[in-house]
Amino acid sequence: MSKELKEIELFAGAGGLALGLEIAGFKNIACIEIDKNASETLRLNRPNWNIINKDISEVSSQNLEKLFNIKKGELDLLSGGAPCQPFSYAGKKLGLEDTRGTLFYHYATFLKKLQPKMFIFENVKGLLTNNNGKSFETIKSIFEEENYNIQYKVLNANDYNVPQNRYRLIVIGIRKDLDISFTFPKEYEYKPVLKDVLEDCPKSEGSTYSEKKLKYFKYIPEGGNWTNLPKELIDEYVPKNLRGGSRGCLRRLDRNAPSLTILTSPQQKLTERCHYAELRPLTIRESARIQSFPDNYKFVGSVSSQYKQIGNAVPVKLAEAVGKELYKSLTEE
Repeated sequence: MSKELKEIELFAGAGGLALGLEIAGFKNIACIEIDKNASETLRLNRPNWNIINKDISEVSSQNLEKLFNIKKGELDLLSGGAPCQPFSYAGKKLGLEDTRGTLFYHYATFLKKLQPKMFIFENVKGLLTNNNGKSFETIKSIFEEENYNIQYKVLNANDYNVPQNRYRLIVIGIRKDLDISFTFPKEYEYKPVLKDVLEDCPKSEGSTYSEKKLKYFKYIPEGGNWTNLPKELIDEYVPKNLRGGSRGCLRRLDRNAPSLTILTSPQQKLTERCHYAELRPLTIRESARIQSFPDNYKFVGSVSSQYKQIGNAVPVKLAEAVGKELYKSLTEE
């Protein structure tokens, strides 16, 4: 019988990270998420989970041992990724106070109060260079002050059975008093592409393009972008300041390549994700498949809210790959 490991997730969103960790063997005992629709998505798909739809600041200030019925040091894993915010005092060596007023402050407060055996903190890779690297240096020093050894790496989801190029910074913490080691998952041999998941995708709701935008997209071949337009249409549609290295405008996907990073809206002028065979944005279910959510995982709210939840999620299979290594670290004698 496999050992039951308990996990609490902060900033849970629609549950991509929590779902991947569940598949890897963790039992989720609480998800904290401020967005109402994302919380309802979690409740719909995991009615047995403890979903707390509150601002993280309301929760972190409480007696967490009493709230979650768990003693300090007993929790196996704390997970989540605080949205990246600049630290006004970063680099001033004030410890936890360096981050007061940011969402990360509450993540660190959970660590301080619960002292889990391990944690996973995920974020955009740009956090490494934010504020000339001072923000991440501050985060690292706080993790170490709170009694954790850390290791970190930028992983591409496409290396872990996700048909999408999506880079995430993964930080792993191990409590200093524990004899535990962790190894980041090895890259899988096969890198999936779009046709692997979209050829038989169930029909679903999705956005559409205006007639005006379709006028331009008709010139864009599979894998192409605004540079494929006739010159007069480039002058008509593409601002001059975007005609350098940017290729996001009028971007059409390629079925034989991984998707570009799935974002919170599939049809913004600078970040479009047009279907490779049809003149339309990706649907809800297509976006979810590219994020490696199972087809029976439903999303709550308006179409724009569903796109946002999916776009903000950690790809499930990336979370599963890291989660399996975390599970191994915590169960190997």
